[in-house]
Amino acid sequence: MKRVSCFVFLLVLAIVATLPVTGQKSDYSGVWKIDKQKSVLPEYLPSLSKISIKIEGDSLFTERVYDGGEGQEYPFNESITLDGKEYRMTIYDMPRKLKANWSEQDGSLIVESTTTFNGQSGAEDFISRETWKIDKANSTLTINFKNTISGGESEGYFFFNRAEQSK
Repeated sequence: MKRVSCFVFLLVLAIVATLPVTGQKSDYSGVWKIDKQKSVLPEYLPSLSKISIKIEGDSLFTERVYDGGEGQEYPFNESITLDGKEYRMTIYDMPRKLKANWSEQDGSLIVESTTTFNGQSGAEDFISRETWKIDKANSTLTINFKNTISGGESEGYFFFNRAEQSK
């Protein structure tokens, strides 16, 4: 009987010891630069060329840098939580709603946003859904996107290499 109790205790201890390892999220924090050869970029400009990510607890801080072509860069900062709460901000005089949360299925990060801009027929919404995934070595980040606008949809992915680790 003592042997069985000892075995059960060791089994429970082994299971509890592995729980923190399986529950860990990938290390997204750092500076990531686009690899244009591996990416499927949208046909329009600007497109995401660099992203700096910092995750602290349940907070996500990013600086996105978009390439407008011909050397023009358009950076902006975002600060939201990872609980699916919607946030509102303004970028370059355009209202933007966004939210982020962890995927329960695979631990990826889902970022959804709606940016309203003035089109030819008045206000239009640019809706984006991004799925962020990081490789096991924490050296590459893939952002799959689906963008919707009144003229249609586009899908693709940005493939980023880690440029520097967050401190």
